[in-house]
Amino acid sequence: MSTHTYGTVDVPVDGGTLRAGVWEPVDPAPGAPTVLAVHGITATHLAWTYLVDALPGVRVVAPDLRGRGRSNALPGPFGMARHADDLAAVLRHLGTGPVVVVGHSMGAFASAVLAHRHGGLVESLVLVDGGLPLEVPAGADPDELMRAVLGPAAARLAMTFRDHEAYRDFWRRHPAFAGQVSERLGEYFDYDLEPADGAWRPSSRLEAVTGDQRELVTGESLLPALEALQTPTLFLRAPRGLLDGEPLYTAEHVARWAARLPVATAEVPDVNHYTIVMGPAGAAAVADRVRAARAEVSPS
Repeated sequence: MSTHTYGTVDVPVDGGTLRAGVWEPVDPAPGAPTVLAVHGITATHLAWTYLVDALPGVRVVAPDLRGRGRSNALPGPFGMARHADDLAAVLRHLGTGPVVVVGHSMGAFASAVLAHRHGGLVESLVLVDGGLPLEVPAGADPDELMRAVLGPAAARLAMTFRDHEAYRDFWRRHPAFAGQVSERLGEYFDYDLEPADGAWRPSSRLEAVTGDQRELVTGESLLPALEALQTPTLFLRAPRGLLDGEPLYTAEHVARWAARLPVATAEVPDVNHYTIVMGPAGAAAVADRVRAARAEVSPS
């Protein structure tokens, strides 16, 4: 039996409307808490369905960020401040807040900036393998670094697929999901596609990705947000990375930032950068931390 009912809402934002998924609990918990879930750089709101299942009684709101999913017609400029303002518009439109905000990958960067720009809407932050500055080797060019990190994801956005099954096959071969593409994930992959001249292509716009990626290294909006951070914050690290190999964040890099900031840290074992949210075990671990975050700031 499903724990939630699902629907979508289109929220007025600068330049048009932003699509958001809303999962209402069938059996609401006392106080009907809301969690705002913010996806990564080439994802959509359906990346969060495993987390929704792990949070019975909790309302979950998750947008398609500007330039992605059914929000991909929204114009630039992009960047974390722009996403943060869109997220604030979603919460105000739904009349909810302050809430626990869970951000994955780039969504964690946008979530931290949301807490800085619209602090009254954010109760606490759970940053999932994102939201701390990436490690930049001395003398490295930020654009070259991001091309190295996000190159495979950006290359996918330029591809077309004959049908939805071909796109699912692409992900079945992906190192992060080898042997793990369930029907649930298949629905996420299906949603990610849009028609393209008799074929199908991923819905994230390359313009949006390239407009956002540099800020993941330079921290243009992130660093001021972290320097002023007052919101209770937890960073969750995936020990494996985007291709199920080297992690996006080393434990040592996270420890260095944790020593500088009021941020607690933890590792979710045996997950990669994707499966920390798009897999049942990873999502359950994240959900445990979400419940703990809410309990710490809203004891009942």
